[in-house]
Amino acid sequence: MPDPAPSAPTQPVFVLVRPQMGENIGAAARAMLNFSLSRMRLVDPRDGWPNPKAVAMASGAAEKVLNFAGVFDDVAGAVADCDFVFATTARGRELAKPIYTPEAAMLEARQRILAGQKVAILFGPERTGLENDDITRANAIITVPVNPEFFSLNLAQAVLLSAYEYSRHTLDATPRDPGLAAHIPATAQDVEKLGDHFETRLDEAGFFTPPEKAPMMKRNLRNMWTRFAMTRSEVQMLHGALRQIFRARD
Repeated sequence: MPDPAPSAPTQPVFVLVRPQMGENIGAAARAMLNFSLSRMRLVDPRDGWPNPKAVAMASGAAEKVLNFAGVFDDVAGAVADCDFVFATTARGRELAKPIYTPEAAMLEARQRILAGQKVAILFGPERTGLENDDITRANAIITVPVNPEFFSLNLAQAVLLSAYEYSRHTLDATPRDPGLAAHIPATAQDVEKLGDHFETRLDEAGFFTPPEKAPMMKRNLRNMWTRFAMTRSEVQMLHGALRQIFRARD
């Protein structure tokens, strides 16, 4: 169930991926509302939804964040309508993506939202963090410069840090020209479908060999598409080019 949202976004979507404890979801909701943020989405919460422990921890006013939270089966569905996605992780550096500090990331998010884009931020499960397959669906990575000997952050702490950094840029950020005037950015769903199209065609052509390397090859392709930050017209052009190549071959 998608969360209700205005047609022109005014804040980022905080996406909690496979959260394990209701208490942490409630604490994350409180952290968001501390900084006037309310757009939460949940991906496959371990203990189901709704969760009474989350409501108890939300403590009153923050319960409204939970009441309107969208619940999704997977990350792809949760970010399908978003134009730009950040993934918070202490790992993932083997994936070629831009890496931001929380401050720089939230300033970038603010500028994109002022330009009319929808921005999402992924937060991983408490014990393991985001998996590489989750991170490939993001355009960029947020890494907190913490003590390398103790780099683990609680879910609610990570949410609080990002919410604070976004909030403090709310008043002084100015719109920017992204250099794509008259062009609509491709949504995450547009990019996901392009990846599906390429995987299907390359599979038919026998590209993914040897079989044991196929998952890594497919992950690298997905990561490449999200890194490009394409427009919708560019995605459509690549679909058309792929169809033409295989039409000529057939």
